[in-house]
Amino acid sequence: MKDKHLRLWTLCSLLGMGWAYLVPTPAALAATSAANDPYGDWTGTLVADKGRDCPTEGPSFMQIEPDKIIFVPETGNLILRGVPNKERQHYHAQLVLQDARKQPLPIVFEAHPVDDTFEGVYGTPTCRAHITLRRPQSHPIDNFLARH
Repeated sequence: MKDKHLRLWTLCSLLGMGWAYLVPTPAALAATSAANDPYGDWTGTLVADKGRDCPTEGPSFMQIEPDKIIFVPETGNLILRGVPNKERQHYHAQLVLQDARKQPLPIVFEAHPVDDTFEGVYGTPTCRAHITLRRPQSHPIDNFLARH
């Protein structure tokens, strides 16, 4: 009787493993080309190329929708906005502030897809930085258990 249950359990396990190969994993779904599917959230950390006061201490955020793009450097309070052009693979966002002398202070972000990521350049009059943006990883069990 024990042997029969063991064989049944083994068969069920093997069948279950067979089905696992047919169901795409979240990692396989996330590996789609950024050029073909740019829409959604993207994160990464800016790396300073030259200048000073670059927002490189924490993650930055980009969100692309069919009619708008936003980029938030260092997930702070500055929001750069733009309109994406998927056909040309051109993703541009900007924000123009005023400095203390009432002169324009442009903040610009440009990105383009490379495989399953976006490569971007961030610039201000005092900073130039680059970034690689990836889709955020989803970890539902960690969220459930409050492990961040």
